[in-house]
Amino acid sequence: MSNKMKIKKGDQVVVITGRDKGKEGEVLRVLPAESRVVVSGVNMVKRHNRPTPMSQGGIEEKEAPIHVSNVAHLDPNEKKATRVGFEFKDGRKVRIARRSGVAIDQ
Repeated sequence: MSNKMKIKKGDQVVVITGRDKGKEGEVLRVLPAESRVVVSGVNMVKRHNRPTPMSQGGIEEKEAPIHVSNVAHLDPNEKKATRVGFEFKDGRKVRIARRSGVAIDQ
């Protein structure tokens, strides 16, 4: 199974299915071995932490990983979900939004 992913850290994505469908956010981490991404403000879970000398403890709310198939790139122009393609521009391989043809990588 290939772990090649078209989504990178810092990309703007939209959730296309599941509990958080329609939410938008920035990719904080990419986990290619698990085919998952962590998106800001999406798939929030609560963790109960024990107090330690460094931290007070209590209930912490944080983002959990979501499968990469449940998110799609956000088109830079239309702010809607789009697929990703590749083109060669100036000798570099660049990701482009299929919906509008605009380059995702700057």
